[in-house]
Amino acid sequence: MDGDDARTFQLLVRIDSEEERSALEQALLRARASELSEVRRRNVRLVAGYGDATTRDMMSSESDRAQLRWTMLDRLLAALKDSESGGADR
Repeated sequence: MDGDDARTFQLLVRIDSEEERSALEQALLRARASELSEVRRRNVRLVAGYGDATTRDMMSSESDRAQLRWTMLDRLLAALKDSESGGADR
């Protein structure tokens, strides 16, 4: 790699029908929405000043992890959408 830690992983997922593709997309959308809700909930608690410094540090760390999960789900959804448009060429 060229100095950074970026990696690309290729996942192969068997999808036998448009119904399965739609179900996968819906599951990913729901998971992403859940993570976004968690990020927002934790951020509201942080802004409101809940807890002591240790509790806020823990909430901040948990919020960061939820944000990372949201980001990865977003990337996975984008890859799924990209495969729709490029799938016929493969």
